[in-house]
Amino acid sequence: MVELINKMYNCNNSCCEEFFKIISTSAITSVFQPIVSLREGSILGFEALSRGPLDSTLHNPANLFQVAEDCNCLWELELLCRTKALGASDDIFNNNFRNKEKANDVKLFLNVNPNIMNDAKFRNGFTKEYLEEFSIKPENIIFEITERNAVTNYNNFIMTINHYKEQNYKIAIDDAGAGYSGLNLISDLHPHFLKLDMNLIRDIDKDKMKQAIVKSMYEFSKLSNTDLIAEGIETLEELEVLVDIGVHYGQGYFIQKPNSQVKDIDSNIYDIINTLNRKKNHTYGYKISHIQIGDICENTITLSPNMFVAQVDELFSQNHAYHGFCVTQNDIVIGVVTKSLLKSKLSGRYGYSLFSNKSISYIMDRNFLSIDYKTSIDSVAKLAMSRNEESLYDFITITKNSEYFGIVTVKRLIEKTIEIEIVNAKHLNPLTELPGNVLIEQCLEMFISSSEAFSALYFDLDNFKAYNDVYGFESGDKIIKQLSLLMQKSIPKNAFLGHIGGDDFIAVISTYDISEICKNIIQDFDAHVKLCYSKDHVEQGFFISKNRHGIEEIFPLLSLSIAVINNKNGTYDSVYAFSEESSRLKKRCKQIPGSCYLVL
Repeated sequence: MVELINKMYNCNNSCCEEFFKIISTSAITSVFQPIVSLREGSILGFEALSRGPLDSTLHNPANLFQVAEDCNCLWELELLCRTKALGASDDIFNNNFRNKEKANDVKLFLNVNPNIMNDAKFRNGFTKEYLEEFSIKPENIIFEITERNAVTNYNNFIMTINHYKEQNYKIAIDDAGAGYSGLNLISDLHPHFLKLDMNLIRDIDKDKMKQAIVKSMYEFSKLSNTDLIAEGIETLEELEVLVDIGVHYGQGYFIQKPNSQVKDIDSNIYDIINTLNRKKNHTYGYKISHIQIGDICENTITLSPNMFVAQVDELFSQNHAYHGFCVTQNDIVIGVVTKSLLKSKLSGRYGYSLFSNKSISYIMDRNFLSIDYKTSIDSVAKLAMSRNEESLYDFITITKNSEYFGIVTVKRLIEKTIEIEIVNAKHLNPLTELPGNVLIEQCLEMFISSSEAFSALYFDLDNFKAYNDVYGFESGDKIIKQLSLLMQKSIPKNAFLGHIGGDDFIAVISTYDISEICKNIIQDFDAHVKLCYSKDHVEQGFFISKNRHGIEEIFPLLSLSIAVINNKNGTYDSVYAFSEESSRLKKRCKQIPGSCYLVL
C-alpha cells in the first residue's frame, strides 16, 4: 500500500487521484463478451473485459489503462482486473449453453500484458491451487496476449509462454495483423488462437483487400492448426463474409455486447449463423446446374418509385460499393437503376437540372432481367450473357414468389461459379466426379447441426471384390460408374450425392420418404448387373472365385445394400456418432441375401 501511495504522489496525470481511488476501493467491474463458433453458433468462451465506475471518466477501458500506464500502475490494475474476472466467472463454468455438452468446456479469455507474465506475482495467481478456489482448470483459461507495449525481453517471454502451455493453459494472440502481433511473434509462439484485429473486420464486406488478407490468414490457420477469431463484428454483412471465408470463431456487437451477466447468444443470432452456413455449404459438393441463384444473391436496399433522382445520386456517392438498385412497389420490382444509367441521364450540359428533381420512376429501366431464386446458376449465366451489349454487365434481379429477393452482379456470378468449380474439383472423386469425403463430411455436419428432416442413404456393393478378381478392375470401374448414374437418375436433383470411395456411396435427402427412391435404384441396378456377367454366370446365378484367404468359394451375383439413417427419432452429437450408427446398420443390411434396404 505504501508503494501505491508513493506512485500516486509521483504521478503527473490529472486523473491519478481518481485512478488510485478506483484501485484502493477495487471499483472495477468485469463484463463478459461471448466468442462463438461461426460454423454452428455454439459458445467457445467469454472474453473478460474491465470497466471503471459508471460515473467516472475512467469508465472507458482505454482511458483507464492509459492512466494506469502514466501512473506506473499497470501491474496493479491488471491484477485487480484478473482477480475480478476470476471471481465473477462462476456463471461461465456452471451454465449449460446451447450445443455444449459440458459447462466446463467453455473458455475464459483473459487479457495479459506480455511483460508481466514472468512476474512471480503473476505466476502465483495462476497456480493450480489458486484456480481451484474459483473451481477453474488451467485448460479453461486462454491467455490473450495484448500488445500495448512491445515485448521487452523476447527470449524470456517465449520461455514463459512455453511454461504456461506445459501447464495446459491456452494462448491467443490479440490484434493479429496490427502493431507488434506480427509474423515473428506468431511463428515463435505457436498460439492456439489468432484474434484478427477489428480494423481488418470493419467493412470487410466492402473491401476486397481485407477479404484477401483474411482468406490468406485462414489458409495459414489450416496449415498451422490454429483457430481464427474475428473481433469487432458489427454488421450482418461482415458476418456473412467471415462465414463464407471459413473463419472459425467471432465476437462483436452484432453477436452480443459485453455484459456483466453471462448469457448465451440470442436465438436469432444463432439462427442467422446456421442459415449462413447452410447457404454456404449448399453451394459446394453440387454441380453448378444443381445450385440455385438464390444461394449467392445479395439482399440490398430497394428504392421507392417516388424517390428523387438527386437522392439516388447521393446514395451512389455515399457508397461506391453499390452496383445499382431495384425500384419496388408493394415488394414487386417495377424497374432498376444502374450507375451507368444514372450517369448517362445526369451527364451533359443540362442533365442534372433536367432530371434531379424528377422521381426515379421517370428514368428507371423497365426492361431488366428478372430471375426466380430457384433457377440454377448455369441457366442464369446463359441468360445474362445473351443480353444485348448495353446491358450485358447489368446486375440481375432475383425474385421469390414474384417479389423482390435480392440481386446478383455478373462479377459475383462469374467469381462464384469459378470458386465452386475449383473447390469441387479439389474434392471430387476422379472416377465418378462426385463429391469426396471432405465435402461429404461438410454436408453431414450441416444436416446434423440443423433441425431439418433428412435421411442419409449409404450404398455398398456386395461381393464386389470377388467380381473384380474375376472380371478385372476395368470392369469393376464400369460397375461403379454405372451405379453412380443410376443413383443420379432416381435421387432428387437438390439432394446431395457423394462417393465415399471404392464401391461406397452416400446420398443425403431432405425427407424421410425414401422407400420409392431405394426401390427404384435397386430395381435398375439388378436389371443392369446381369449385363456385366458372362451368360453362364447369369444362368447359374453365381460364380466361383478365391476368397480373402485364397480358398475357392461360391459367390452370388453382385447385389446392392442400402442402409438408411435419419433424424426422425432424435439427433446425433457428431458426424462420428452418425457414421458409427450407419456402419452397424450396413453390416445388418449386408447379411440379407440379394439387394435390399434397411431403415433405422
